Amino acid sequence: MLRGHQPAIEALLAANASGAIHHAWLLAGPQGVGKGTFARAAALRLLAEGMTPGSLPSGTLEVPASHQAAALFAAGSHPDYRELQRLPKKDPAKTADGASEELARSITVDQVRSLGPFLGVKPSLSPRRVIVIDAADELERPGASNALLKSLEEPPSGTIFLLISHAPGRLLPTIRSRCRVLRFNPLSDADMAGVLGDAMPDADGEEIATLVRFGEGAPGKALGYAGLEIGEIDAALEAIARDGDRSATRRAALARQLSPKAAQPRYEAFLDRVPSVIARAAGMRTGEDLRVVLDAYDESRQVAAAARGLSLDPQGTVHELAGIVARLAPTDDRRRG
Repeated sequence: MLRGHQPAIEALLAANASGAIHHAWLLAGPQGVGKGTFARAAALRLLAEGMTPGSLPSGTLEVPASHQAAALFAAGSHPDYRELQRLPKKDPAKTADGASEELARSITVDQVRSLGPFLGVKPSLSPRRVIVIDAADELERPGASNALLKSLEEPPSGTIFLLISHAPGRLLPTIRSRCRVLRFNPLSDADMAGVLGDAMPDADGEEIATLVRFGEGAPGKALGYAGLEIGEIDAALEAIARDGDRSATRRAALARQLSPKAAQPRYEAFLDRVPSVIARAAGMRTGEDLRVVLDAYDESRQVAAAARGLSLDPQGTVHELAGIVARLAPTDDRRRG
C-alpha cells in the first residue's frame, strides 16, 4: 500500500483523466521518502488504465491484483514496462553466484541506448508504455544523460517517462525543462509508522517508534536501520558531543565496534548518523557555539562522503568523525563566553 504523497497521486490521476498526460515526470524529493514506490505504483496504474480505461478505482493508484497488468508487473514480465537502475558490480571473489551487492557508480549510456528497440516498436497491450529511471541523478554524464535527452525530446507516442531524482540540481537543465515536476516531502510520523508496520509486521511498537524517530520522514532510511541498534550509536555520539573525549577512549571503543567487516551495515549507518546528530545539536546553540556546530556539520558530511566514495579505512574514519563530534563539547572558553 502506498502511504502519504496524496498531492502527487492526485496530480498524476488528474493529468491521466485529462487525456493529455505529459510524457515526462520528474519525481523530486529527499532520498528514501517513497518516490520509487510511487513511481512503480504509478507505472502499473498507467499501464492498467491503458488496457482497461475507466475500469479502475478512482482516487488511488491501486490496481487490483486480479488485473492482467498487475500479474505481469508482479512477475517482472510486462512487455510495455522498462526500468533503469545501476547494475550490480561483478566481484570475482564471490564464488556462489559471481555477483556483488555493490552497485556500479552510474546508469550507463549502454543501458539508456538499450531502450532503443523497446521504443522502436508499438506497445504490446495498449497504446501506452512506461519507463522508470531510478535514479536519474545517477545517469552517466555526459553520455547517458544526452542519450536520455534525445528520447525526451522526441518521445514515441504513448511513452511516459518517470524520472526519480533525489537532487534535481544535478540533472541537465535540458532534462529538467522537459519534465513536469512532482515534489515529494518527508512522511508524517503516522504515515511512517504505517509504512514500517506494513514492511515489518513482526516488529513491536517500540522498535517501530525508534525507527520512525531515526528515519526522519524517510521510510527507506528507517528500514535501512532496522536491526542495527541505531539508538546505541546515537547515544554514544551524543555522549561524546556532551562530554568530549579527551582520552580518545570513546572514539576507540566506537572504532572497535564498527570497523570489522561483519559490522559494515552499522558502519554505514554511523556515517549517516554523525551529520544528523550534529545537526540536532545546532538547534540548541547560539553565537560561537553555533558556529562550531555548523563547521563540524560541514566537515562531517565531507568526511562521510569521502569514506563512501574512496572506501576509506573504517577504523580511521570512525575515529575521525567521532573526533569532529567531540568538538561540540563545551570548552572552558566557550562556557565563559
